[in-house]
Amino acid sequence: MQVNLLLLSLMRTLTASKILLLGKMQVNLLLPSLMRIFARWPQGRYCKCTMIRIFLTGYMGAGKTTLGKAFARELGLTFIDLDWYVEERFHRSIPDLFRERGEDGFRRLERNMLHETGEFEDVVISTGGGTPCFFDNMEYMNRQGQTVFLDVPPDVLFRRLRTATRQRPILQGKTDEELRAFIDRALEERRPSYVQARYRFDGSRLENGRQIAESVAGLRQLLEL
Repeated sequence: MQVNLLLLSLMRTLTASKILLLGKMQVNLLLPSLMRIFARWPQGRYCKCTMIRIFLTGYMGAGKTTLGKAFARELGLTFIDLDWYVEERFHRSIPDLFRERGEDGFRRLERNMLHETGEFEDVVISTGGGTPCFFDNMEYMNRQGQTVFLDVPPDVLFRRLRTATRQRPILQGKTDEELRAFIDRALEERRPSYVQARYRFDGSRLENGRQIAESVAGLRQLLEL
């Protein structure tokens, strides 16, 4: 539909301005060639006729970065991990910022960075696990773009996080039982914020390249992109 409207607009422009002295008859002769050019557009590729801004939310280990990177690459968008963005802007790690500013100070900083990145266009933004749960962050993201909650069962989160405790200081030193309890408690607290996202997507199938590709295709279908 967008292609047809674009072709019609182009015909009118060529006819009105007489570019290259093209008359209506010549424009009509040109139309099939233009249609063949548009037909060669890569199958399934998104024609950027409108701005895209997507926020991925969910608990740590939900796959926001994994899926977000692959999804952005597929659509030719910019991927932003909000935690990484904060660290680059302030030249401090997230744990250091927590220690220096306290949680209240960090959450205010995080909100400011969310509002900064939330003005960028043609982006996929992976938010921190706690980002949707503070201030009006979830409302802001819903106003600014499309929001997706990556919903992952606790057992899958446990399996993923159990092997990533070194990269996540908050999980270090926890036994399996303590880790399970920590995940269950956090999900219970945060889920009311997560489910405010416009879309919910199963993030449990991101274990290999095939599953990631299938999830990218599924998310595209869900968002109609």
